[in-house]
This record gives sequence, C-alpha cells and structure tokens, in this order.
Amino acid sequence: MRILSVTHGPTVPGGVFDEVVEADGHELERWSVPLGGAPRPPGSYDAVMVFGGSMHPDQDEHFGWLEREADFLRAVLEEQVPAIGVCLGAQLLARAAGAWVGPARAPEIGWFEVELTPDGRADPVLGVLPPRTEAFQWHRYTFGIPDGGTELARSDVCTQAFRLGRHAWGLQFHAEVTWPMLEAWAADDSDDLPVPVDDFLAETANRIGAWNEQGRQLCAAFLGIASRRVPEE
Repeated sequence: MRILSVTHGPTVPGGVFDEVVEADGHELERWSVPLGGAPRPPGSYDAVMVFGGSMHPDQDEHFGWLEREADFLRAVLEEQVPAIGVCLGAQLLARAAGAWVGPARAPEIGWFEVELTPDGRADPVLGVLPPRTEAFQWHRYTFGIPDGGTELARSDVCTQAFRLGRHAWGLQFHAEVTWPMLEAWAADDSDDLPVPVDDFLAETANRIGAWNEQGRQLCAAFLGIASRRVPEE
C-alpha cells in the first residue's frame, strides 16, 4: 500500500506508526505541511496518517497552511480514504469534518488513564487496547465528535478517540510517540510539564516500551482496515 504520513515539525514525526508501515513493506510518503509542497490527490493513497504539532488547530492567523491541510483532509474524508489522526492530527480531522475544536477544560501532559467506551471495545482499531490503559498525552486542545461519529474512548478531561464512518479515526493520546521524541519535547517545553523533567523522564522510561507495543498494535489494526477498504454507500 501507499501510505501518506502528514507531519508538522521535525520533533513530531510518525514515530512507531511510520516504523510499522515501513516494517510491513508498504510505501511511505511523508508530507511536512509547514515546509510547503503538496501531496498527491487523496485517492492516490491507500491510507493517510496525520500526526501532532505544537500549534493548535484553529490558529490560522499564525499558521497559514492550516486551512490548506484542512481542505486536503476534507477531501480525504469525502473520498473515504482510510485516515487516522493523532493529537493535532485528530483535531484537524475533526475540524475537516465540521466538528468543534477548542481548548480542553484542563491540559493533559504526561500519563493519564484512558477508558474505552462500549463502542471502543468493539472497534476494530481501538479494540486492540485494554479497556483501561495509561496513555501518554501532551495537549491543551480537544475536539467535538463529528456529526455521525462515534466516541471510542474518554479520559476524565475529554473525549480521547472517535471514529467517523468506517474509515477515519481520531486519537487525542500520543500512540505514536517514541523515547527520542519525548526527550526532545521535554527539552524544548519543560515548563509545560507538571513534574520536574527528571521525574517525567524516569516515569516515561519505565512505561515507554509497553506503550510503544500498544501503539504498534493500533497502527497494525488500522493498516489491516486500510488493506480491506470497502467504500460506504
């Protein structure tokens, strides 16, 4: 399959999701939106993966490329290209689908419990996770569930995952994140952390291996759906 990985900066790549795509022998194409350029038409891809960034999904006055990306994602949704968004990527998928995006009632930065809804437990992608898991988060914004969408997971603060139709998923938590990515984020934005950097890194070092395995399982489940793509009526 040909997979597009959409990113928004050098410290926010596709992480373990990109690793799974390449390990499975698929063609991986990367589009770093802030650097310009343009991807192929959405229908050229078997799946689209959209990742995080330090910007917010409604900051068009600061990041003029956000509307262009939202337009591309609208076309992805309209053409029913399998898509998965993570953090900012999930917020932009929600925006493209016409849902509300805005500040969460509290930031979630670090490890927080996420619980699958009954629909989430039955979902072919989210259902690979345990019913409750400690997920890594780094966000201040969240999203509403698009019209026709289904909530798949929640934390105490906000919705953590949704599905739209049979082809699109949004994840607020960082299922893709790797240890080098987290080291870079902690170095660049240590003031965001609710605990001292050393404590954060120590906890993360103990958790990251198991968390990466869950991320790989999520990505593999998504790619399995993409490989069996069936257009909706």
